[in-house]
Amino acid sequence: MAYLEITLKVSDENRPAAAGVYKKYKEPFLKQIKGAQSKQLLVREEDVQVLHGFATVADAKAYLESKLFTKDVVAELSPYLQDQPEVRIYEVI
Repeated sequence: MAYLEITLKVSDENRPAAAGVYKKYKEPFLKQIKGAQSKQLLVREEDVQVLHGFATVADAKAYLESKLFTKDVVAELSPYLQDQPEVRIYEVI
């Protein structure tokens, strides 16, 4: 199992719109992306994190290069971001 954690800096006023992007693409992510197992939105004062669960690290890396991520998710989230996202992949051992 592997996790992809994407940390986003989003202002308070833009969080509802950013959450809308998360909701819009959660189901397509789970149905279309190889190895996708879960997707959760974690919110705290400093930032927002999207935690994706995958079968393997390779599946997580492939998602970052997929059309769903690069053309859809990134394009819709970009107007709401205050800084570049921080991307981390973890392997469960």
